[in-house]
Amino acid sequence: MAKTALIQRELKRDKLVAKYAPKMAELKAIANDLKKSDEERAAARVAMQKIPRNANPTRQRNRCAITGRPRGTFKQFGLARNKIREMAFTGDIPGVIKASW
Repeated sequence: MAKTALIQRELKRDKLVAKYAPKMAELKAIANDLKKSDEERAAARVAMQKIPRNANPTRQRNRCAITGRPRGTFKQFGLARNKIREMAFTGDIPGVIKASW
């Protein structure tokens, strides 16, 4: 089980990303628009730099929904590999069976 503080930090990042997403998209559109003047584009880049770092979606980490494990998580299930294995053996995930050949 991951530390509770690390899980809470990720939840805080999720909230920040959601909060600043519209503003970030607007500024990014201005910065990439070649029809705008260089001063406007530079001002948009400066404004983007002033947004908190944790508001950037690339700083988010996929974590297991059950254990909070940060590595080896499957996006399809939202679970870590070892939890998928345990749940597949017990039959909790429909359609997933142990391979044998």
